Amino acid sequence: MMIEVEQVLVHEDVLKENFVCNLSKCKGICCVEGDSGAPLDHDEKAVLEEIYPKIKHLLNEKGIKAIEEQGVYVVDEDGDLTTPCVDKNKECAYVLFEGGITKCAIEKAYEQGIVEWQKPISCHLYPIRITKYPEFEVLNYDRWHICHDACTFGRELKVPVYSFLKGPLIRKYGEQWYKELESSVAAL
Repeated sequence: MMIEVEQVLVHEDVLKENFVCNLSKCKGICCVEGDSGAPLDHDEKAVLEEIYPKIKHLLNEKGIKAIEEQGVYVVDEDGDLTTPCVDKNKECAYVLFEGGITKCAIEKAYEQGIVEWQKPISCHLYPIRITKYPEFEVLNYDRWHICHDACTFGRELKVPVYSFLKGPLIRKYGEQWYKELESSVAAL
């Protein structure tokens, strides 16, 4: 089952499954694991080019090297636009490590008021992944074994994915869209 909000189809798992990131357990492993970097929207390329000089001081040596060798964004083996990775398929080049936890240097710069962009929308929306079609988009819940603790924590707190991601969903689609989503869920 899916519900439609404007030209966006939302899979029922986004509405029914529970999820709350639990960094104390997972240590931000989603920024390290995987076979490519974070998916990027086409317009995010220019943003990364603009902010890289402003955030470079927050990056570690390996991240800087990866970006300077590969660029602020790359096209991966599947032809998708992504962030570059250290050593081709390890952590995202934009990570930093604090107290044993992997964090996003872009988000840290945002929190410090250095940049006005929080991070790639695909990162902000995770575990939602967007599939784009010419006339609409589909929001799916991406199940990944490394997020087991987030699923458990979400169940304990009874927080559905769409509620956990209220801020990122508003960032992507707007306040009115999110209100329509909530109304649609309440009508189920």
